[in-house]
Amino acid sequence: MFQKIKKPILFQGSLKKQDYFEGWYYKLVSKDQLVSLSFIPAVSLNKEDAHSFIQYILVEHQPNKQIQTKTGYCRYPVASFSVNNQPFSVTIDHSSFSENKIALDLQDETLHFFGEIQFDHLTPIQQSVLCPNIMGFFSYIPNMQCNHGVISMNHQLTGTISVNKREIDFSGGKGYLEKDWGTSFPKHYIWLQSNHFQNEATSLFFSTAHIPLYKHAFEGFICNLIVAGKEYRFATYNLSRCTVQEVSANHCHILLENKQAKLEIKANITSQGELIAPLKGEMSKVIKEGISGEISICLTDKVTQKVYQDFGANAGIEIVDYH
Repeated sequence: MFQKIKKPILFQGSLKKQDYFEGWYYKLVSKDQLVSLSFIPAVSLNKEDAHSFIQYILVEHQPNKQIQTKTGYCRYPVASFSVNNQPFSVTIDHSSFSENKIALDLQDETLHFFGEIQFDHLTPIQQSVLCPNIMGFFSYIPNMQCNHGVISMNHQLTGTISVNKREIDFSGGKGYLEKDWGTSFPKHYIWLQSNHFQNEATSLFFSTAHIPLYKHAFEGFICNLIVAGKEYRFATYNLSRCTVQEVSANHCHILLENKQAKLEIKANITSQGELIAPLKGEMSKVIKEGISGEISICLTDKVTQKVYQDFGANAGIEIVDYH
């Protein structure tokens, strides 16, 4: 069990579960940053509509500076889903996903994705016995509504994907990899991610959400920022503080602080597409996500007194029912 907890990319559940989902989030951005592409291979287990699926988000910057976002939901039987944990890989129909590459042959009514992308120099988060993954000691609590794992904050890409036979080269681009599993997504949450800052080694993940815990509930948050090889972690479980200063459908302003540092985040959605999220194991909740957003950060290291400011593009941003 501990091996799974500290390596969240592994399949955490069982195909015998009910009212359960588990999905991986692979984000790819081309070197010229004109194309962002995300895939979510997953399984949804419930009595009414059990199936596996691959969702996609394709964002392209047009010559007229317009941003075009396309999303899709490719549905398959549960029998099309297979997983191997040694080494990890998940296969759905003719597409496979692992820790080091994806191989696609994926088609819906409008788009056909075909190709292979390899990942190099993955950037995992820091781990310990108390913090075996991004959820800290909460990862040891069974039956959480939604569990989260960050597998790589930043990595390099090699390979091409054709979209309707139009080839897109992702070599020299950047990737990000995370996952979720449980029964439902939170009833409200904010999720932010970017590894396309002016400093190429900087990467950010942030989430705050409503978290039910047995008969109680609370607002929990996690933020992981890597700057110059140093990791700054702000989280409920390490007694940090989080204040959502402003929030709207397409903007948020967040302040985080602990004994080591202060962090200010401002995020703006520029273009969105529709995705389907789990609710009690069923894929029935429509949410909006953009992967071409903009994030500005200002970090103050209380130990060194250094101030670091940066601007991130190609940001993944979800602001869902957050008031």
